[in-house]
Amino acid sequence: MLIVTTPEIAGRRTTEYLGIVSGDAIVGANMFRDLFARVRDIVGGRAGGYEKALKGAKEMAIADMVEEARALGADAILAVDLDYETVGDSMLMVSASGTAVRLEQG
Repeated sequence: MLIVTTPEIAGRRTTEYLGIVSGDAIVGANMFRDLFARVRDIVGGRAGGYEKALKGAKEMAIADMVEEARALGADAILAVDLDYETVGDSMLMVSASGTAVRLEQG
C-alpha cells in the first residue's frame, strides 16, 4: 500500500477515488513517564518516553487507516494528514486520514 501526503503519485494515474479513510489512536501517559518528563524539562534533553508513546500512537493510527483502505480495495492512500490532540490531562490522540484510491496498473 502506497501512503503519501501528496495529492498524486508521480508516474501513476489514479483511476478511482474510493473515499476518505481514517484511523485514530488514543494513548495514556503514565505517571512515571510524566515525572521523568518534568525532570527533563528542568534539566533539558528529550523526553524519550513521550516520543516513544507518540510514535506508537502514530503507527497505530496509520495501521487503522490502511486497514480501512484495504477493505475498500485501495492500492494507495493520497493526501494523508496526521493530527495530534490532547484529551483530558493525560491522554494523547493521533488521527490519520487520507483518500483511498485505485491506481492504473502498469
